[in-house]
Amino acid sequence: MSAATDREPELLSPAGNWDCARAAVANGADAIFFGLPKFNARLRADNFTEADLPELMDFLHAHGVRGFVTMNTLIFTGELEAAEKQLRLLEESGVDAIIVQDLGLARLCRHVAPSIEIHASTQMTITSPEGLAFADQLYQLDRAVLARELSLKHIEKFKPQECVPLEVFVHGALCVAYSGQCLTSESLGQRSANRGECAQACRMPYTLVVDGEERDMEDVRYLLSPQDLAAVDFVPDLVRQGVVSYKIEGRLKSPEYVAAITKVYRKAIDAAVAEQASPVTDEDRYSMEMTFSRGLSSGWLEGTNHPRLTHGKFGKKRGVYLGEVTACDYGWVEVKLATQIPVKAGDGIVFDAGEDRNQEQGARIWSVKGDRLLFHRKESGLDWKRIEVGQKIWKTDDPKLNKSLTASWKNAKLEPVRDVLNIVVTGKAGAAMTLACGKIQVSSEEKLEAAESRPFTQEFLEKQLGRLGGTAWKLGTVTNQLEGAVMMPVSAVNRLRRALVDAMDQVEKTPEVKVASTGQLADLMPARKTDESHQRELSVLCRTMEQIEASLESGVSNIYVDFEDIKRGKDAVAAVRQVDGARIHLATPRIQKSGEAGFFKVVERAEPDGVLIRNLGGIAYFKDNKELYKTGDFSLNCANPVTAKILKEEGKLDKLTVSYDLNVEQVMDLLLAAPTDWFELTLHQHMPMFHMEHCVFCTFLSDGGTSILNCGKPCEKHHVQLKDRVGQLHTLKADVGCRNTLFNGRAQTGARFYQQMRGTGLRKCRMDFLDEDHAAAMKSIHAYQQLLAGETSGNHLWQDLDVMEQLGVTEGTLQVIGR
Repeated sequence: MSAATDREPELLSPAGNWDCARAAVANGADAIFFGLPKFNARLRADNFTEADLPELMDFLHAHGVRGFVTMNTLIFTGELEAAEKQLRLLEESGVDAIIVQDLGLARLCRHVAPSIEIHASTQMTITSPEGLAFADQLYQLDRAVLARELSLKHIEKFKPQECVPLEVFVHGALCVAYSGQCLTSESLGQRSANRGECAQACRMPYTLVVDGEERDMEDVRYLLSPQDLAAVDFVPDLVRQGVVSYKIEGRLKSPEYVAAITKVYRKAIDAAVAEQASPVTDEDRYSMEMTFSRGLSSGWLEGTNHPRLTHGKFGKKRGVYLGEVTACDYGWVEVKLATQIPVKAGDGIVFDAGEDRNQEQGARIWSVKGDRLLFHRKESGLDWKRIEVGQKIWKTDDPKLNKSLTASWKNAKLEPVRDVLNIVVTGKAGAAMTLACGKIQVSSEEKLEAAESRPFTQEFLEKQLGRLGGTAWKLGTVTNQLEGAVMMPVSAVNRLRRALVDAMDQVEKTPEVKVASTGQLADLMPARKTDESHQRELSVLCRTMEQIEASLESGVSNIYVDFEDIKRGKDAVAAVRQVDGARIHLATPRIQKSGEAGFFKVVERAEPDGVLIRNLGGIAYFKDNKELYKTGDFSLNCANPVTAKILKEEGKLDKLTVSYDLNVEQVMDLLLAAPTDWFELTLHQHMPMFHMEHCVFCTFLSDGGTSILNCGKPCEKHHVQLKDRVGQLHTLKADVGCRNTLFNGRAQTGARFYQQMRGTGLRKCRMDFLDEDHAAAMKSIHAYQQLLAGETSGNHLWQDLDVMEQLGVTEGTLQVIGR
């Protein structure tokens, strides 16, 4: 573990560009995180270039601020060499840490750039102490960024004062899906969130379809858009727990946002460390809302309250609620104000009529007279026929606030950090005077004399040795070890002080000698071999007993079972056991939080042949179980051969599901770079797009429920779909942990690519069912069995499936763009 992580609370701010970096430093950040054009999960940010790195790191370090580079995407096989090159550049440039998602990339960093700290990204989906322990065992992590879905009680169970130093998001946008587990943008438009290309489908409107009927929910349309996180009031709790780093989201945000939020959390952290009352004012809260807010909430920190987090009424920036329109006419509106916040000429507002948010009207206030807001009739652009009494008004922009925030970094005199000199003074009459600072010491040419009057005193020494203006140093302590009453000319003392400064400067300027790493990417790659068994195997994942029966009747010998109620797994095991040669593997939940290892025990007690493992905690729990066959599912994000080797050898998995982020060319690259018998490829599925702690059933279908304790379990009573803006229906399911998954309504097939992938030596394929009945399951299984047996072509199967599937099929994530 790096000595840099000394468990002093750290404020970590985002920087999408130079202005944001300066805003963070000027307002009290201890560290910033930023991305480069490659391998970062915010490709839409301005980002920094490789050429920026030396200047940026010099700027940060001169002001006592650390710099972390986000390499928090999955790394594909063909990118490993470029990733290795970037890691070496980061080390040469003095980057302090990388924030990393990919298990293979973390191993590569330790191997080729060992001086860089490794911070496990929230994209690594660390949700339990068990998962953290497994990741730390692999790399000796310097820090772990926890999933944002954890409460204070969950965080406490990690024992933050003892475990790997923890980082927690305290402010900014919340993803509705678990980071690292969202496949929505990839599934719908080949813009992977795991690759920094999120299209923010969670911020779009959806229609709730219950048992085939659309629900009229009036202005509640944004069913998957959470409010933003503002945990400033929970900073004292997190400090007491021992959380090290307090992270502000926002590499796509403005420098004004970075300045405002950094300033507020600096105050909050300093007060919490000093055990003082919160210094956060109403003005601070106003600045947080105005710079960016979809509504501020405590996220999951207080525990589960689904409706509080996602109200469904808007998905864009809102700012501060002003009040309702009580009267209006051409050019003006009267407002019943709901706030004491001043409303001024020039402020930006938006009218909330409960309509499509993309059609909303907004304008700048021209002048204010009492409760009446006046707008320029020609320049406002408002359609006054659409403005009515009862509509809500939100203040979305405050130019005066923005100007003051801009000044906070543009006008700030950012003085370089001055290092401290703690000086020991020695000498005696007839000898030189010596100044020592650590291992550095200098001696005067002149000799000390016995002082008949005005001998050197502590006060004199501190005054003369403290004349350090214009240097990079400031005086700390002066330890006077002079023997007797002595003196020498003041000019000699000044020369000696300057000599000490010069000597210390020379030490500072001498670059630290780094031992060049001899590690190479090739050292980490697995030995390539092909599966020569020629034994083709089709596995089927079932979510109902009906599908299990269809699979067994079709002669499927390898069955995965993923029931919403995992306690029913024992019934599935009993059913499969009746057929000779058939094997059953029970799936773990996709997420395991603190205290949920009991789910693994339920799977174990059902005595299946194997287990389909979906999270790092599951690997930690099952890896030493030699009786169960262990398959790593897609959610472990196996996207390159280095990650595959780690999961196989250190996770002790028998088989790996290829990541769903890979297109067919990237799948081929992976299969040609590692033993093919390691892998199983999912050829047919309804892509699990959003996997989220947010429960749509509880939020929008229960009668005032807030969690599983009082929701009435509508998930057990209704079949629910969400209809998107293009009319596509997507099925919603809840799991044993009440986490929701939204599945793509159209099935994805890799049928047309099967033949070329088979040429790599691939022998194991899988298909996943969702809501298929017995007959539909039988048809699909037989179609793929014919494909694997060479009795039909991928093109013919594609055409047949397009007819068989109610909504047709797509090649989705497997398709190569441009073909």
